[in-house]
Amino acid sequence: MISGGSLETSYRAVQLHWHWGKNGGPGSEHTIDGEQYPMETSSSVNEKYEPIIRSLGNIKQSGFNVSLSGLSLDMLIPEEEDMTIYYRYEGSLTIPGCSEAVVWTVFEHTVPLSEAQLSAFSALQFSNGEPMTGTFRPVQPLNSRKVYRSGSGAVLASTILLVISVMASTGL
Repeated sequence: MISGGSLETSYRAVQLHWHWGKNGGPGSEHTIDGEQYPMETSSSVNEKYEPIIRSLGNIKQSGFNVSLSGLSLDMLIPEEEDMTIYYRYEGSLTIPGCSEAVVWTVFEHTVPLSEAQLSAFSALQFSNGEPMTGTFRPVQPLNSRKVYRSGSGAVLASTILLVISVMASTGL
């Protein structure tokens, strides 16, 4: 269950989506001050993601799947002390339908992945053998949406940095 941080209700995470660009290029669906991120990369290896990275070799193409045991959402999100600054807004799904049904929470502190870890995602292929890159929806205009920053009632005019997008649904 996902709760707290001024969420009005509890949510249950039902899906986790990753979006990435090509060869470390832009791949985020959110920006901050116009800057787009590849997913997130740094010079260190994030050991928490290693079970997923190791499993990618078994799911090179669409339609393949693998079971991971002992993996929970809290292992993949930023450390608690890095979750105090975030942005929140009501928006749409980023997959077809794009229905207005999501409360997005975007953390300011990113989850670091090494270049090798990021490359493991870029090595995946669609069922037709094409590289599975550019798996993100282009950044959308804010329109009349209000974006709130944690710890303040201020509305931000800029768009938001992708860190982790957790699609959640209430009542499940």
